[in-house]
Amino acid sequence: MRKGFLVTVTFVMAVMMLSPLAWGKTVKIGFNIPLTGDIPKVGEESKFAAEMLREDVNGAGGLDIGGEKYMLEFIYEDNESKAESAVSAALKLIERDQVLAVVGPNSSKQAVPGGQVCDDNRTPMISPWSTNPDTTRDRPWVFRAAFLDPFQGPVAADFAMKQFKAKTAAVLFALANDYSKGLAEIFKADFEKKNGTGSVVAYESYGDKDQDFSAQLTKIIAAKPDFIFLPNNYNEVALIVKQAHDLGWTGPFMGADAWGNSELMTLCGDDCKGHYFSTHYAAAGATGATKEFIDRYQKKYGYQPADVAALTWDAARIVLKGLQDMGSITGDLKDDRKKLRDAISGIAEFEGITGKMKFDDQGDPIKCAVVVKISDTGEFVFTESVCP
Repeated sequence: MRKGFLVTVTFVMAVMMLSPLAWGKTVKIGFNIPLTGDIPKVGEESKFAAEMLREDVNGAGGLDIGGEKYMLEFIYEDNESKAESAVSAALKLIERDQVLAVVGPNSSKQAVPGGQVCDDNRTPMISPWSTNPDTTRDRPWVFRAAFLDPFQGPVAADFAMKQFKAKTAAVLFALANDYSKGLAEIFKADFEKKNGTGSVVAYESYGDKDQDFSAQLTKIIAAKPDFIFLPNNYNEVALIVKQAHDLGWTGPFMGADAWGNSELMTLCGDDCKGHYFSTHYAAAGATGATKEFIDRYQKKYGYQPADVAALTWDAARIVLKGLQDMGSITGDLKDDRKKLRDAISGIAEFEGITGKMKFDDQGDPIKCAVVVKISDTGEFVFTESVCP
């Protein structure tokens, strides 16, 4: 019995010495991301980018906070691409895991309710990808790394008017998705302000889990719009574009940032080539730190990172910047969360790989958008940059 006990103790001590998280000071950060469900690639890219960052920091001996080194512990909670699961994931990270901050959710459908939980529980949260204003509105504990839809909607409208010489438009959106519905409303209001009431000649929606869009697309094609605006997630875009072509549509599509996933072309193929969407960065032709990130990610994981990976990198680095600006960690979780919130709020300007950003009083970044074209080889090629 005695000998067995000593062997066990020796083994446990050896494991602890090998694990940087088991010995010394750590900082816990939660990630509320969709690892399963409708958009699992979004969760995968967020996790991969976060792991790259964690390995960088821990490999260099930890994060320096007030002259002391802290190892990073990242805890990933799957929100299953569902609003209700995002709420329970946030509560687990806050109450069970006692994280200092939460990165995510990404999609506005999950980020809006998830943000309410974090704000109610006075825990700093930053969404990498959510563009709906309600995610941060009147929530002093919630931030984001992405531009907002009131900016993105007019970017899409202006580009379509210039590129397609469009005077009329049609819109097809997901009714149960805060992101899709909100951006559709903003786009419609802006386009009709610039082209007259009724210039959005078809405005159609679909329900959760719908796979057949032929009824809506038949109405849209019959209205003869100059283009179709699709503020939809990449997995739905692939279905919609293919079905529109099957019904005889030969005109252009204009999309938004939720198109920008590495899996879009796998799902959509030739049907999506030649079309445009607004987004946060263009991987093709990137330079400097952005190119360095893209090259490292591609070498490590085997595919080019989409905007959500780059935005997760920026969002997590904003949290780390806030941690360093705190000056010290007291060990009192409630106090440290408050200090971190104040520190993030105090970041006047941040140089991210998705662009330079300044933050307003809602915790939203003021930053540029880009429009990309899907090339004949399936690359997302920079077309133009639009700044506030």
